[in-house]
Amino acid sequence: MVIQNPSAETAPAGANSSARSAFRPQDGRQQNLALVIRTLYANPGLSRADLARLTGLTRVTISDLVAELIASGLLVETGASNEIRPGKRATRLQVATESRAILAVDLSGETTLSGAIYSLAGKQLDRVESPVSKGEAALGEVKSLVRQLAKSAKAPVLGVGVGTPGTVEGSLVTAANLDWHFLDLAAELAQGSGLPVDVENDANLAALAEWRFAGGAADLIRVQLARGVGAGLLLDGVTITGSSGAAGEIGHVVIEHNGEPCPCGKRGCLETWISVSALSKRFESGPESREQILAEAGRRLGMALSPIIGMLDLVDVVVGGPEDLVTGAFLEAAQDLVLERTGIESRRPVQLRQSTLGGDAVLLGAAALVLRTQLGVY
Repeated sequence: MVIQNPSAETAPAGANSSARSAFRPQDGRQQNLALVIRTLYANPGLSRADLARLTGLTRVTISDLVAELIASGLLVETGASNEIRPGKRATRLQVATESRAILAVDLSGETTLSGAIYSLAGKQLDRVESPVSKGEAALGEVKSLVRQLAKSAKAPVLGVGVGTPGTVEGSLVTAANLDWHFLDLAAELAQGSGLPVDVENDANLAALAEWRFAGGAADLIRVQLARGVGAGLLLDGVTITGSSGAAGEIGHVVIEHNGEPCPCGKRGCLETWISVSALSKRFESGPESREQILAEAGRRLGMALSPIIGMLDLVDVVVGGPEDLVTGAFLEAAQDLVLERTGIESRRPVQLRQSTLGGDAVLLGAAALVLRTQLGVY
């Protein structure tokens, strides 16, 4: 049983989640099922009466929906409530988090692709890695990884979430480092696996993971330092992708006129200063100046972020990347410059902090994407 969330205008199985479909009256029941799942996911232990009160649905409707979800295995009863009320004690309900498996794939690694199996609660049950190449060979490797994960899953698979570098526009992926150009990755993987597949930019998924699984704000920016520099933006828990799927591509914002040449053709892009490879080269040329280099890099990140933070009134900025780079000197310099350029009396101060998700941010975001598109949990 799959509960797609019509209020989020999700795409059919095998299509990218950003593809839109019109709301139809017959989707009302699906919407109500998603509402029950979403409410219990956030508030485990509610009774049927609690659900009716919180959702605004009638008790008869709630009883019918709960019965269907229990029959499907997605909900379980966990015993009588401790609340003292007249009559029979109410029965608590919760999402059966082990009843389905989510397959997550991260294509952002320089030399490897990662896959994992998650429970509905975001618990990692298994993880595998394999080499990744380019072009058709890379596509074949991703398909093989999905098949391997599906075979290893101990519960029915809810869906597959994929985080990829590059631009995701509708159902098409353009990723230069994988030599993919307008590849319909979701359709390719769905055809090969028979499973619903959702594909999104890796930085966007990392931002989604910070909100869903790491206590981040519903309005946040998540910056990733890797081979390049990317960012994901959430507003009210919604991923902002832009008209062409390129929102968050801050790596090619010019922060230093007449700076070093960038592979994109411009000079002085942010990536020429704070990507992992750029910082490594600077350390090699001046190892005794490591802290100063990190501080200078942090200031340049602050230059790129300040207009965004000022325009959107954001206060939560999360930075992911190698722990030896995303350190005090780097973050402190970035925060100082952001506060210097955006601070006003009426605005809460911005907090720049290191991500706690390590190397699992994109995988967790892919799992969160499947929860959203297949069960309506957001």
